Amino acid sequence: MLENRKWVIIGVFCLLGLVYLARLFYLQILDDTYSLGASKNSIKRVVEIPYRGQIYDRNNQLMVYNTPVYDLYVTPKQVRIADTASFCRLMAITPSEFDSIMGLAKNFSSVKPSLFLRQLSKEDFARIQDALVDYHGFEPVISSMRTYPANTLANALGYVSEITRNQLEEQDLVYYRQGDYVGQNGLEKYYEEQLRGKRGVKFMMQNVRGINKGSWKNGDYDTLAVSGKNLITTIDVELQKYADSLMQNKVGAVLAIEPSTGEILVSASAPTYDPNMLSSRSFSKSYRSLLRNPYKPLINRPVMASYRPGSTFKLIQALVAQQQGSLSPHMVYGHAGSPMRCHCRGGNDLRGAVQYSCNPYFYQVFRKFMYFNGEQNTFKASAIGLREWHDMAEKFGMGDRLGVDLPSERRGNLPTPEYYNKAYRGEFRWKFSNVYSLSIGEGELLITPLKLANLAATIANRGWYITPHFLKGFGKVGAEIPSEYTQHNETGIEYKYYLPVIDGMRAAVVHGTVDQRANIPGIDLCGKTGTAQNAKFGHKFDHSIFIGFAPMNNPKIAVAVFVENAGWGGEAAAFVASLVAERYLKGKTEALSLDKRVKASSFYPPSYSAPAPKRSMPAPKDSSHKPQAPKSLITDTRPKSATSVAVSGN
Repeated sequence: MLENRKWVIIGVFCLLGLVYLARLFYLQILDDTYSLGASKNSIKRVVEIPYRGQIYDRNNQLMVYNTPVYDLYVTPKQVRIADTASFCRLMAITPSEFDSIMGLAKNFSSVKPSLFLRQLSKEDFARIQDALVDYHGFEPVISSMRTYPANTLANALGYVSEITRNQLEEQDLVYYRQGDYVGQNGLEKYYEEQLRGKRGVKFMMQNVRGINKGSWKNGDYDTLAVSGKNLITTIDVELQKYADSLMQNKVGAVLAIEPSTGEILVSASAPTYDPNMLSSRSFSKSYRSLLRNPYKPLINRPVMASYRPGSTFKLIQALVAQQQGSLSPHMVYGHAGSPMRCHCRGGNDLRGAVQYSCNPYFYQVFRKFMYFNGEQNTFKASAIGLREWHDMAEKFGMGDRLGVDLPSERRGNLPTPEYYNKAYRGEFRWKFSNVYSLSIGEGELLITPLKLANLAATIANRGWYITPHFLKGFGKVGAEIPSEYTQHNETGIEYKYYLPVIDGMRAAVVHGTVDQRANIPGIDLCGKTGTAQNAKFGHKFDHSIFIGFAPMNNPKIAVAVFVENAGWGGEAAAFVASLVAERYLKGKTEALSLDKRVKASSFYPPSYSAPAPKRSMPAPKDSSHKPQAPKSLITDTRPKSATSVAVSGN
């Protein structure tokens, strides 16, 4: 019995020994976990930043590319500097700048690397490369700087800069780290995910002095960086540059769209700036100077500036009233019974009313539209009529964002019955006499230049539009285009109702509200003018508006132009639009005298520090009377920026 117990005990000990031996064999031979853990002290993880995708125009002309530069990172805990003054001279910084940068780095993390100096050129890096061996804790990382050879489209392109602390904290999936560059505005921000590419990781062996000794395990665990996708835009860069030249010494916007595709050909914001200003080491200084500029060059006016559309909105009034059945093309209205003034003779039909931009005519059109529902109660009829008007106008893209591929598009304002109920503090406390200024694009209407360009494209297409967009493809034309940039958006207005409106628009250019110099031969431009009062400077410097398309049949380009402080819409804005259309359709400018006149004109607004500029083009007197809206409505709807306007005239 005792003999059996002895063998059992010996067997248990042998079994335990075998288990321990097997475990030791697994840990030392098969499992490399501890080996990896020990290797952390001698293996360095290096993140490789991919090259950002380049940006091209529709004709494959390069607009944005990458210039190789070096970023210098610092890990505060590892820093050993015997002579700070000598180090500062090497880096071309002051001791106070050194203290500030190191303070920020320590606040971020004493053991993690953070940016010390950005965008060192190859020449600057070569100068300090050898000396860096003597300064522990500093590590160069190859990076790139955005370069803009075309020097245009700054507002729509946006810029790339260092990620902010808030952006780091708000990441859904942690991808960026301190010191990374990201798109901060425009197309750079909207298509950040496609442009940034995919970063890679390399594992490097190093000795106790931090000197690299080659790849770890022959690079088996490395991942390659994948460059960002190249963005092909719809922009015609040569046409864009030409539009920029026409808008020199002016404040406003030019938008041009290809009607059949919704592709944006031109997006000019004036005044603008050289995009290279925000892609260098002097980013902060340049950005501050742009912020202080009284003309707000950082505002992307085509999608961010809010204006009242003025007489250009009469085109929508004519279309929705015909569709409703309250207006026919041959219906004639005189000036009698209208509280609005007008510069033209009464007795126009629809074509003539568009041609001469007759305010009383569209007052009567809007009045009949509002009461066409047959409701006997005036207040209820106005609410029903306005709801129908709002729903029909909304199909033109008014009152909400169109969905352009930019991150900063404004909604605008298309009033609803609920809007006025709130403004007048109760239902059925307002009626047509309180809102009739909407008939000529005044009152509480707010709109962006993009939406007016889209309106011109919609009329050019006789009833539909494709959402305006900048994307023509990634890598190649047509690749990865979202469905919303290919589908038609119908307005619900029958084709036949566009024809008299287009006839009136062509007549306006030939012998109507448009200055004859804008009727360039061979263009067949159709258009509508608008003039906006400028309340900021006591209504002395009106804003000029024009929308149109060309040619009249089978249109190739739709244009909207806003020139602030420039007066009558039939001159300054119409001149710019006609020259842009001519350059696109003909590939050259033949109206040289008009081109010279527009480029020489200056319409900067007056400022407190300088006298008011002389007007290069005289504007006629106000051609209509602005109805007085309740004070609360004016206060609530007026834009807060310098682009606030009150629209009147043609």
